[in-house]
Amino acid sequence: MDNKFKAIITGATGAIGSALVENLISHGIEVLVLCRKDSLRNGVIPDHPLVTKKFCSLEELKQIQNDTNEQYDVFYHFAWAGTFGVSRNDMFQQNLNVQYSLAAVEAAKRFGCHTFIGAGSQAEYGRYEGKLKADTPAFPENGYGIAKLCAGQMTREYARQLGLKHIWVRILSVYGPCDGAQTMVMSTIGKLKNGQIAEFTKGEQLWDYLFSGDAAEAFRLIGEKGVDGKIYVLGSGEAKPLKEYIETIGEVLNKKHLINLGAIPYSEKQVMYLCADIEDLKKDTGWTPQTKFSKGIKALNSSITK
Repeated sequence: MDNKFKAIITGATGAIGSALVENLISHGIEVLVLCRKDSLRNGVIPDHPLVTKKFCSLEELKQIQNDTNEQYDVFYHFAWAGTFGVSRNDMFQQNLNVQYSLAAVEAAKRFGCHTFIGAGSQAEYGRYEGKLKADTPAFPENGYGIAKLCAGQMTREYARQLGLKHIWVRILSVYGPCDGAQTMVMSTIGKLKNGQIAEFTKGEQLWDYLFSGDAAEAFRLIGEKGVDGKIYVLGSGEAKPLKEYIETIGEVLNKKHLINLGAIPYSEKQVMYLCADIEDLKKDTGWTPQTKFSKGIKALNSSITK
């Protein structure tokens, strides 16, 4: 496929979506961003000749029509309601997300796209002691993970019915500019910058973190070279103790003395090992992660400071 495909993105104001917009326009690719009219985050969408904004909430995906006089190629669906806190177990909200995802497939068809790429999650797997692969058994333990698993399976079948190529990407822990304030990385940076003590578990969990810029590059290449029907697991491919990531954040901000490891007990369903097997993704697209965690934190910190 010509790398000058035209893309549509929902959820373009999050860490991955915003990085993907920047990545695509840097490669000369036109982007149509579907965003909520009242979103306070719309300011992160670049004012660029290759970027067009069209107001469309998740609820409006079912009705949106292509009045752009343009045909698009690849539809990236990142938007999802209820990603943090108690809302992850709001079964009615999570069920609606599945319906929104199916509506996104319909929208992709109406806009002329031949490929639908959906954003899954490591939460689809539940707890698993090993590298996560496409065929790793999935036993999600909360509504969010159950809905992501269901959305991946149902959009795949619906895309097939509509004649669309379908790719599902199960994302592990991605950090970077425009990330949510509730994530471990962003909340830690926020506390340390404010001179607050940041409390954690012992941090023995082995975790896999990927910089948003690297994730964006993966999604662009998946749009170009991804294989129809496949599930890709997206992470760095390496797992390190969570305390090492936390201490790195402290070192970059020169606030390591404010970190209190071991102050919080592990949760009942604590995931202790999380690592992506990225061999299939590398083989199909040629992608490899480029950004070390310390470099990514420096870039993120600089973006916050500006």
